[in-house]
Parts: sequence; C-alpha cells; structure tokens
Amino acid sequence: MLDSCKNAQERWGGVHQLIDRWLAERQQLILNYRQLRERPEPGTQADSELTAFCDILVDYVSAGHFEIYEQLLREAQDFDDQRGIELAHRVYPRIETITLQAVGFNDQYGQNAHADDEAAMQAQLQQLGGMLHERFELEDCLIEVLHNAHKDLLSAV
Repeated sequence: MLDSCKNAQERWGGVHQLIDRWLAERQQLILNYRQLRERPEPGTQADSELTAFCDILVDYVSAGHFEIYEQLLREAQDFDDQRGIELAHRVYPRIETITLQAVGFNDQYGQNAHADDEAAMQAQLQQLGGMLHERFELEDCLIEVLHNAHKDLLSAV
C-alpha cells in the first residue's frame, strides 16, 4: 500500500496543493495503519496509536468528500470532461460505501480509544485496510483521468 502511495505522489504531486496535502495525509494514514497492525499487545501506548489512526482516518475521508472530490468534479465540469464526470459517477458510490465503513470503525474505536477485544479490532482493522487500499486505487484513477485530460487542454491554450 505504501509503495503505491509514493507512486501517486510522484505522478500527481504538483497538480494541486490540496491534492498534495491529501496524498501526504494518505501516507500518514498508511503509516498509522501499519503501526496499529504491528503492535505487539494493547496498552496505554496502543490506545494512543488507535486514537491517532482514527483521527487521521476521519480527517482523510472527510477531506476526500468535502474538498478533493468536489474540486475534481468541478474541474471536470469546467473542462467539459465527460469521461471524468462519468468515471466520478461510477466510482463515488463505492468510495461512499468505504467511507461509511471507515466512519463506523471510528465510531466504534475512536471515541473510547480502547479496544476491549484486540482480536476483533484487529480483524475489523484488517478488513478496513483492504477497503482503504481499494479506495486509494479508485482515487488514484480519478486523479489520473482528470489530471491527464486537463493537462492536455491547458497545454493547448
């Protein structure tokens, strides 16, 4: 997961400062996820790891929905990019489903910052990790399609 994140930053890092910050936040989310998955046993430090993960998880998915996706869709509309608009309409419902899973994980573990059942939390975390990986791929696809279309239009001007 982390390698694909670095690749995304290399490919689109200069597109827009908002996307730059979001991709950096994604990288931190992945690092926090790994740290939480690899922890030896729960305890005080583990509780702070869980809190940190949930905090950045909510920040990341919120930024996607309330900043990034709106910006990408607006750009597609501004450039009359029907391919990008169609892709967005196909991809957003799946991203929304994954967002609901992320918010559900936060609702269960974020406020209390304590996993009473470590095995159950780890199982849910692993499932969420797979969903986040899928989400990152969908987001990268959106960014690539919209960026490439707009880059060509801007260079023609």
